[in-house]
Amino acid sequence: MAIIIHRGATLTPYFDDFLPGWVARQPWYRGTGVPELTPVGYFRFADPAGAVGLETHLLRDGSTLYQVPLTYRDAPLDDAALVATAEHSVLGTRWINDATADPVWIGEVLRLVATGGVSEPSGKRGVGPAEARGRRRTAGPLSPDSVRIELRRVLTAGEEPADPTALGVVTGNWHPDGPDSAPVHGCLAVLRPASGTAH
Repeated sequence: MAIIIHRGATLTPYFDDFLPGWVARQPWYRGTGVPELTPVGYFRFADPAGAVGLETHLLRDGSTLYQVPLTYRDAPLDDAALVATAEHSVLGTRWINDATADPVWIGEVLRLVATGGVSEPSGKRGVGPAEARGRRRTAGPLSPDSVRIELRRVLTAGEEPADPTALGVVTGNWHPDGPDSAPVHGCLAVLRPASGTAH
């Protein structure tokens, strides 16, 4: 299903108001205090049911680049996954979640790798285009019960190292220094067997 982007819509509170504080509380945050997050790029996945928004934010804090995938729902998912609630000027109240706990995001990452798929552009201005691309490394099944997604929260440029335990990878491109800068390539996530699953 095609992604519907509501151009000109507003979100209150906006990401600048709640994401820095949320990032500061995460175990993968490398700074001290509340970060000053600058968007570097965004990409989206399409929910086949058209009900859940799936968007990844690439956010710079100084020299560190964080990957923050979020999902947007019209009803609560799980208190543990909740990042914030906000009012969308077209869609109404949206529950914004850490995507790593959302089964729709998990399913779309697995689909991306299984099919060798590519993410959708976000359509947001002021940043360079960003992209995620899946690549399978095994012929075995990729299901939420058998696969663990190891998300790279802190991104670095460069090819992912050879890893015989990986079932698949998600790689990406982004423009680290603004839309007119040269793009770089790096690893966004690695898929591994879930605990107790034979490879």
